[in-house]
Amino acid sequence: MRALWRWLDGNGFDWISAWDHIYEAPPASDPRPGTIPHFEAVATLAAMAVETTNARLGCLVFYVGYRNPGLLAKAAITIDHLAGGRFELGLGAGWHQWEAEAYGYDFPSAGTRLDMLDEATQLIGPLINASRFSAGDGRDGGAGGDGGNGTEGGGGNDIEGGGGNGIGNDIGNGGDTPDGTVEPKRTSFSGNHFRLVEASCLPPPRYGSMPLWIGGVGEKRTLPMAARYADGWNAAYISAGEYGDKNRVLDVACQAAGRNPEEIERSVNLVFAMGADRAQADRISSGLAEQWGPMADRIRGGALIGTPEQAVDQVMAYAEAGAQMVNIALRAPFDDEALRAYHEVVMPQVRAEVGAR
Repeated sequence: MRALWRWLDGNGFDWISAWDHIYEAPPASDPRPGTIPHFEAVATLAAMAVETTNARLGCLVFYVGYRNPGLLAKAAITIDHLAGGRFELGLGAGWHQWEAEAYGYDFPSAGTRLDMLDEATQLIGPLINASRFSAGDGRDGGAGGDGGNGTEGGGGNDIEGGGGNGIGNDIGNGGDTPDGTVEPKRTSFSGNHFRLVEASCLPPPRYGSMPLWIGGVGEKRTLPMAARYADGWNAAYISAGEYGDKNRVLDVACQAAGRNPEEIERSVNLVFAMGADRAQADRISSGLAEQWGPMADRIRGGALIGTPEQAVDQVMAYAEAGAQMVNIALRAPFDDEALRAYHEVVMPQVRAEVGAR
């Protein structure tokens, strides 16, 4: 993994991330889940931070039920300093019930988990000085560079560069004390699931603020939440048509929240099932059913499948649907031949097409 990160970072990939899972996804059913080795996400991302120098780093997304949100904010800021200010924090409501129960975590209903996400976002936002909670001091809130490619679980493709609920959220401004030292900003928060009591968060992110991402596609709760709080929105494994539909829903939610939709960066994660040539592409495509089981048909709609030339058309469909970043989800053992074809054929062609528009 470390060798892969270095290669991605040195070859124009703009985003590298790791997922927050304890077990494999999808969960293996024979004989039971938990049969594939997985490293923990926070420690993995700290290693990623010191192995790379260029790409933006993140997790799409951390499940808010696995860690105290305040402690997660501290971990994210620590990683951000290790990375020289390149880390971006993503949050989600989770779905992997098997791993949660195996490790002794409660896994409540979807509605309760979304309540937890709403609270965690309001709590973490002030601690990391996300743009919706603080003006920050010098970072552009997550807008990317001039185009590129990154991955989830390994790297991805950056095309353009690119509440309340009765919950208290008291954010202090800090200031100078009589002896000339700076009094840190204090944050208090009282919710049904999480709380802070006059908490300071020092040091702040490397550049004063850190972009905050929300992942998910729910139109009633998740997308309005992203419209209220997020600097970036991520969807995973959906078709370009569905992505476009969700993107438009997010635009409407932004307008309802009194927010400019252009303030939110848009990304999508896709299963990397592309082959370097036709023969390899056919072999990889036929293996999706074995890897994903009952989920295979749905996953095919959110996967890069076929040759590099076909993948260019697929990525461009997401760009036309509003995606500013396409992340390819890599799984070990990594197919070097296919990944190099993606780097040498898909990335430059997509950049050329987007740049010409």
